[in-house]
Amino acid sequence: MAQEVLTTTVSLAVADAPAMSAFVARPARTGPLPGLLLCQEAFGVNGHIRDVAQRFAREGYVVIAPELFHRTAPGFEGRYDDFDSVRPQMQALTTAGLEADIRAAYSWLLADSGVNRDRTHSVGYCMGGRVAFLANLIVPVVSSASYYGGGMVPEYLPRVKDAHGSALFFWGGLDKHLGLENPRALTDALRAAGKSTIHVEISDAEHGFFCNERPAYNPRAAREAWALTLAFFRE
Repeated sequence: MAQEVLTTTVSLAVADAPAMSAFVARPARTGPLPGLLLCQEAFGVNGHIRDVAQRFAREGYVVIAPELFHRTAPGFEGRYDDFDSVRPQMQALTTAGLEADIRAAYSWLLADSGVNRDRTHSVGYCMGGRVAFLANLIVPVVSSASYYGGGMVPEYLPRVKDAHGSALFFWGGLDKHLGLENPRALTDALRAAGKSTIHVEISDAEHGFFCNERPAYNPRAAREAWALTLAFFRE
């Protein structure tokens, strides 16, 4: 039987930046429950991301999805067929700004009385895959799951030694945006640092395979990745 889910929007104070809105989804039942930082695609905290947040909430997580474009375009929701409107928002992001946003959202999870402070995770898709792993580097999450995240190589390679928790990565074998060299470089760096990781390459999946609103959606790959992500977080 599916759990009832409650949703709301909260406003978070961020150092040296305008307040950041965040979508929150949680089970109606009381906790303490595991917390989850959900990192958006480049298209914003849109209907798809809000749906994913509620899916995780039905699995028993308190989920917060911060709006990472709050400095340049609060409330932004881009269209999947109009990347030109998305590009300026992505280009305005900085690592320092993302770290401040992560810390604000993570602090909200820790402050919520219904969250088990020792069982927090991060997950992200596309651009958010990068942010979810960055969260692993700067706050003590138990684990992170990154779906086809770009921009981690070469910037994050010297920092992988700082990973707090286990890391799960999904890559599409047909991904023309990232190719396979960047995932391999990240894998090698994590192995050299002795970090606990799982790398999953789905041979017939393209970039964006998890999103059911994108042409690249691959239902089988999405189902398998979802099941593995849930199992990974539970472990």
